[in-house]
Amino acid sequence: MTETRPRAVVIGASAGALEALSAILPPLPADFDIPVIVVVHIPPDRPSVLAELFQAKCHLRVLEAEDKEPIYGGTAYFAPPDYHLLVEANGTLSLSSDEPVLFSRPSIDVLFESAADAYSDGLVAIVLTGANEDGARGTNAVIKAGGTAIVQSPDGAFASAMPEAAIAMCPSARIMSLDAIAEYLQKV
Repeated sequence: MTETRPRAVVIGASAGALEALSAILPPLPADFDIPVIVVVHIPPDRPSVLAELFQAKCHLRVLEAEDKEPIYGGTAYFAPPDYHLLVEANGTLSLSSDEPVLFSRPSIDVLFESAADAYSDGLVAIVLTGANEDGARGTNAVIKAGGTAIVQSPDGAFASAMPEAAIAMCPSARIMSLDAIAEYLQKV
């Protein structure tokens, strides 16, 4: 657990992501000055409408991440389809077409591990609903770097496999409902 004010929030979700993210992102106030970087498992063969959809609901600026894009507070970045999204030490995002991880590209583990390297104890990582184990290894990297790990309660998740895997690998992670996660983020 860290008392440092977070410098970034990373979120990973899969099956049931739309509903889960809808409980967390729209309540964030316009003056929320921390970047939020999101990976959702989406089909690689068609464009994503997540950024557009959430821009209509959120006070934050919402973008689909682009390669070498600077990371700004008050902005939510969504990984584009079929690319891993990474955080670079120089404060930019990068996209990679490396092999899928646990059959996923974008991979939550890839985002969380790169963000842990870049932000260490200034990172909050959140694992939401999903039907595989992506995110568990990345959550472990965040904890080892001194960051804060939050996992959606499997009881309230549309698909409990991803939260369960993260909890099994990271028993020190905070387990919260979607409402509690939204409340936590509004207070950081």
